[in-house]
Amino acid sequence: MILRVSDRACVISRSVRLKSTLTSFFDEMGKGIIIKSASTGIFENLALEDWIHDHVDLQNRNILLLWRNSPAVVIGRHQNPWQECNLPLMRRLGIPLARRRSGGGTVFHDIGNINMTFFTSKKKYNRHRNLTVVTNALKELRPNLDVNSTDRFDILLNGHYKISGTAAKLGRTAAYHHCTLLCSVDRSLLSSVLKSNNSQVIKSNATPSVPSPVKNLLDLDPSLDTDTVMEAIASQYKKEFGFATPVITVDPTHESLMPGVHKMTQDVLTWEWVYGKTPKFSVCTSLVVDGVNITLDMDIKNGKVDRCDIGIPDGWLPLEIVNEFTSKLNGSRCCPRETAVLVAAFIRTNSLAADIAEKIHRLCEGVTSVM
Repeated sequence: MILRVSDRACVISRSVRLKSTLTSFFDEMGKGIIIKSASTGIFENLALEDWIHDHVDLQNRNILLLWRNSPAVVIGRHQNPWQECNLPLMRRLGIPLARRRSGGGTVFHDIGNINMTFFTSKKKYNRHRNLTVVTNALKELRPNLDVNSTDRFDILLNGHYKISGTAAKLGRTAAYHHCTLLCSVDRSLLSSVLKSNNSQVIKSNATPSVPSPVKNLLDLDPSLDTDTVMEAIASQYKKEFGFATPVITVDPTHESLMPGVHKMTQDVLTWEWVYGKTPKFSVCTSLVVDGVNITLDMDIKNGKVDRCDIGIPDGWLPLEIVNEFTSKLNGSRCCPRETAVLVAAFIRTNSLAADIAEKIHRLCEGVTSVM
């Protein structure tokens, strides 16, 4: 099923077959459109955003995209993931990291979080109006609910708890503003993955996130589940922009419906995009290996080791071995797996004595602990 009208539970595949792409289908939908993604994959949904922004005429059209994701951490375009999140924990739990094309801070998504993307022309871009749609929808569901948007374009619950954060992308003629809404997110997991163990040893000019206390809407009212809230937001959006067309569910993996969307998905999940776009940063720390204090000083550029200096006490390892070890790291990805492979090859090709090889292994563990 590639496209369906959710209000009528009616499959409209015949209509789709008569149109070449989603763009031509939208041309007959009028000036206001609400889309719901059928995917819960972060990379597919980010690609769907980009496809709409790049391929749909937004000069006289308002589009709202509603989407949810399986657990994922999403950083802003100009952020440093090593500084923003707990990468080792995310690797152990299989939680993907994504970098979006908009700015802003780092967020955790799971199925209890609603994402909303408001597409307009650049001229009509208005974040306050979009957030008013969300707060008014919540107040329609519960009139006494204390929710208000701030000058930072967040939405606060009871004047204190952040339930929504904002980011945006402004193109030459089109723009989108997207925001989150916490309904029933796993707050324990959110707290754990958005806490880097290495932030204190990293020096970077990347955009930092601003931590805030958060709360779920469901904590306040069990009736404020994601389906109910999404329906209310869709209804309020129609009221605000004056149209009555139904919500359209779209599968963002359908290449023939959205030509080029598969490549867009592949682009946003590459290592070069997710990690390689990190602004240059340095790591300066002390490690304790076998009770010995070791200094580590690295520069990371484009996600790769640009320079690595390791200071060790005299006699712990031969200096020439340390120098060769650090030279092997230069140019490699700042990635535990790649570093471990390099070190294993280094030990194998140099036929190191067992005690030296063991020290190199433990030194490697220390270095990868900051990756």
